[in-house]
Amino acid sequence: MDMELPNCPPGPLNGVRVVDLTTVMFGPYGTQIMGEMGADVIKVESPEGDIGRQTGAARSPGMSAAHLMKGRNKRSIVLDLKQAAGLEALERLTKTADVFVHNIRPQAARKLGIDYAAVAAWKPDIIYAAATGFGAEGPYAERPAYDDLIQGMAGVAGLYGLAAGEPRYAPTVMADKTSGLFLLYAITMALFHRERTGEGQKVQVPMFECMVSFLMNEHMQARTFEPPQGTAGYQRLLTPHRRPYATADGYICVMPYNNRHWQRFFALIGRPELATDERFAQQAARSKHIDVLYAIVAESMKARSTTEWLALLAEADVPCGPMNTPDDLFNDPHLQAVGMFPEITHPTEGQLRHIKVPVQFSKTPGGLRRYAERLGGSSAAVLRELGYTAEQIAMLEKDGITLT
Repeated sequence: MDMELPNCPPGPLNGVRVVDLTTVMFGPYGTQIMGEMGADVIKVESPEGDIGRQTGAARSPGMSAAHLMKGRNKRSIVLDLKQAAGLEALERLTKTADVFVHNIRPQAARKLGIDYAAVAAWKPDIIYAAATGFGAEGPYAERPAYDDLIQGMAGVAGLYGLAAGEPRYAPTVMADKTSGLFLLYAITMALFHRERTGEGQKVQVPMFECMVSFLMNEHMQARTFEPPQGTAGYQRLLTPHRRPYATADGYICVMPYNNRHWQRFFALIGRPELATDERFAQQAARSKHIDVLYAIVAESMKARSTTEWLALLAEADVPCGPMNTPDDLFNDPHLQAVGMFPEITHPTEGQLRHIKVPVQFSKTPGGLRRYAERLGGSSAAVLRELGYTAEQIAMLEKDGITLT
């Protein structure tokens, strides 16, 4: 069944071939974006398939909502890399590729024969990306890593504890997706270097270090200095009053930030004298008294309805917005206007919604070019491209090495 859409616009990564051995979210999220941007992403799966195929809502086995998102713009080929013939097929495939990416722990990668030394011997100029839990140089290198573990270890859950009194995980796979973006930029930068020099290289993208870097960018604070001036943590983000504020009939998000915002906000709530209060007149002072300041905002918002506040704050040019749930997003007028959730008709899964590419390129916009495939949907086609005959492909399938 043809899963490719006709007349697809080009993407900036057109002509780049990616051998993608990643599973779950970290790696697949990064390679999803590469596929949207035009790369030929060949998803190499075990005979059992990526566990993400079974995660969440689904109409058909192996075609979950998670896979329909992360598997789009990718070709699925099944190879059992524990068998010599499967590894040989992977070698052939890698010799045609620009990027080789996996999220296998270092020791397991060496055991399979797909560590950097082995893969670079197949293709010396390959961009080899290892999406791991922890950097290979540290004592955690061989530990398993999942989003919840990394959120806890990197400080996300602890920040919730400081702000709300109880540690919690963010209700999104924050560590996986954030690290997936690190993976994406690392690969594309390595490709840019190769374009300039002809050199391939190994790229290591460890979730733990990525998330620590991501969080500590603003939370280093007093620990930036030696000796430390105090503890780590950006106080504005840790006050319990930093939250959607209750109005007379719901909730609202309000974010006065600079001097003008606060002056206008204080006038709106009938307390213009606060604009000259030494605690709130300037940014440095507001930072020191942020908890008291946000408590004033929280109390003030109860006086009017959400709709009234949105109109008043917008007229005063004070940053504000509604508090949406995920279901509310489908009715947001801006998202409707930009076509954020277009409907598509999948060849096997029927009518679906997907998410448009949020960034815009004037000449190479990319987008949905290929529907997410069933397990092994492109095994035969990719193997034929590599020179395998119909008889050889049938033998590989008979031996359990591939699935077509």
